Amino acid sequence: MGVTRTYVKSVDVGTFPNVRRSFQVTRCNQCENPPCVAACPTGAMYQRPDGIVDFDKKICVGCKACMAACPYDAIFINPEDHSAEKCNFCAHRLDVGLEPACVVVCPTEAIFVGDLNDPTSKVARVINREAVSVRKPDKATVPGVFYKGAHKATLDPLAARRPKGSTFMWSEMLQSHKITNSGAPEGAHVNSSTNALVSYDMSHSVPWGWKVSLYTWTKGIAAGVYPVVLVMALLAGQPLSGTLVRYVAPAISLLALVVTGILLVADLKHPERFILILIRPQPRSWLVKGGFVLTAYGAVLALALIFGYLGNESVVKIVGMASVLLGAATAGYTAFLFSESRGRDLWQSPLLLPQLLVQAAMLGAGFAAIVRHSLILDAANAAVPLFVGLVLLHSLLVSAEVFTGHPSANAKLAHWEMTRGAMSGWFWIGNLGVLAGLGALIQPEIGVALCYLGMIAYEHSYVRSAQLVPLA
Repeated sequence: MGVTRTYVKSVDVGTFPNVRRSFQVTRCNQCENPPCVAACPTGAMYQRPDGIVDFDKKICVGCKACMAACPYDAIFINPEDHSAEKCNFCAHRLDVGLEPACVVVCPTEAIFVGDLNDPTSKVARVINREAVSVRKPDKATVPGVFYKGAHKATLDPLAARRPKGSTFMWSEMLQSHKITNSGAPEGAHVNSSTNALVSYDMSHSVPWGWKVSLYTWTKGIAAGVYPVVLVMALLAGQPLSGTLVRYVAPAISLLALVVTGILLVADLKHPERFILILIRPQPRSWLVKGGFVLTAYGAVLALALIFGYLGNESVVKIVGMASVLLGAATAGYTAFLFSESRGRDLWQSPLLLPQLLVQAAMLGAGFAAIVRHSLILDAANAAVPLFVGLVLLHSLLVSAEVFTGHPSANAKLAHWEMTRGAMSGWFWIGNLGVLAGLGALIQPEIGVALCYLGMIAYEHSYVRSAQLVPLA
């Protein structure tokens, strides 16, 4: 009660008086290769031996990684128990020899189930002999739900226009975190081939909000400050006995990493269960891999502080080089975490990894530019030019991402939302702020501060825009 695991979407197709209403039952596709299972950090979303994708609420941490990973927008957080939920094919009924509830109640047998491996079953006969369709075959999930006679305008979430406003027909749309495409023009829907208008739909939530946007920023600071300062000191031949290298830089990176961890835990719907990610990890999940990377990086930063206090320069150098590698891993693993979201084409870009690495280096170099007087002459002279060069490189990568061709309609619409739609203000203010970092050539402190603030806005526009494109 109170939640919808399966719903019927309708689209009005044509122009008066030649109009028809097409319907589609929208649900979990019971994929043979389910991305939600791979993304779940604790195994709460799992695939049974019979192929059904089910869930275990007792070990769900509410990270919403499964929601982000599902290209069909079939998973949601139950508002009562704060755990992930979806259609599970009524597995409890199948286990006792019954059919799913939707099959039993349908008066016209518009929905039926069966074993594809049994050539005598009705499902196998229809699929093997008649024209059927699946949703998003390009996502390589191998869906187990087939549609007979379905109109493209219902199967493709971008093929039909969405009316402006929060409600239409008799549907009830949530006012927060709703997806409306910001009233995007028809030109933004590059694959729209019909005169079609969505007439009934459900609310589609945005799984990851400002906490994830802020986490990418604090993580960049953590990954950049100490490694950049250390490498600059080593290249300039500076002794590692100075206060900056021994205490200040590793402490700032460690503090930013702690804030990153707090943001990640705070974003969980079950924050009290966060330890499950570490004690019963599902190893394919990049949330798990990232958790171990952050933990290892935090341990190395702590060792750097300890041995810096003890004044053991040779050990500090060894620990510092480990921090460079783990800092790069800390900055870059998010690219693979986001790539698990197969339906979010904006996050599938090959430029995301270099962007994250450059961002971390830029934030670290910005810190070095502010404290340049604590570095020896060669490093001090290089701090501001290095920062400015990384600002230009970051802007070049963003331009290449935004103003070159987009591989899919989903990616094109996400870029439209980012540059001209709902998130355009954040995007342009953010990028202007980053470019204002060039002012570091005149006044380093002000230029770096503007760049740091700009990065917050840019990260928010990027994280949010990918999630504004409807998937169902």
